[in-house]
Amino acid sequence: MPAQAQRLRQLARRASAEREAQQEQCELCGEPLPPTHRHLLDLESRELMCACRACTVLFDRREAGGSHFRLVPDRRLLLEDFSLDDVTWARLRIPVEMAFFLHSGAGRVVAFYPSPMGATESQLELGLWDELLEANPLLGTLEPDVEAVLVNRARGARQHFLVPIEDPYRLVGLIRTRWRGLSGGEEVWKEIEGFFEELRRKSKKVTTKEEVAGWRT
Repeated sequence: MPAQAQRLRQLARRASAEREAQQEQCELCGEPLPPTHRHLLDLESRELMCACRACTVLFDRREAGGSHFRLVPDRRLLLEDFSLDDVTWARLRIPVEMAFFLHSGAGRVVAFYPSPMGATESQLELGLWDELLEANPLLGTLEPDVEAVLVNRARGARQHFLVPIEDPYRLVGLIRTRWRGLSGGEEVWKEIEGFFEELRRKSKKVTTKEEVAGWRT
């Protein structure tokens, strides 16, 4: 074999080995992962873990993970007729125009909003959540810990999504790392708009509790 060809083959093998070393791996079994994959939530640390297909199938039942792991669903829904007017929003006392709500493992509903410091919890009155639940029965379909209702009212938007918990976490990370100064800067706002545009494209439009409950992938 000519020396040049042999050298090129060695370089190709080295490049392939480097790509494999950089490839994301399942955090349970070490299997290499494709760019698109599912996640598990560690209920103790509250951290997301990347999971391969085999581990996803293994944990695709709530009892499989016991009190430690829970598979994050992959349904993304655009809630067309979600009832949350300006008066009710003001009563929530959330200081920014974005927030997400989820059922915690402690059996209560919690509200968080993204900030340059990360996810900040906002006190939520149980009675007010009950009002929201009565107006929006679909909230009763939320999977505890791993699904959230994400609200975007920034810059005049009125968007409501039911999403895997990884999506609000990704939004929080975007704002925490990109925010500059008091207003954030135009660059971060373009990225926020892009985040919600992408989420809208990925989401199925739904209007009723029955349709929401039936849409599970």
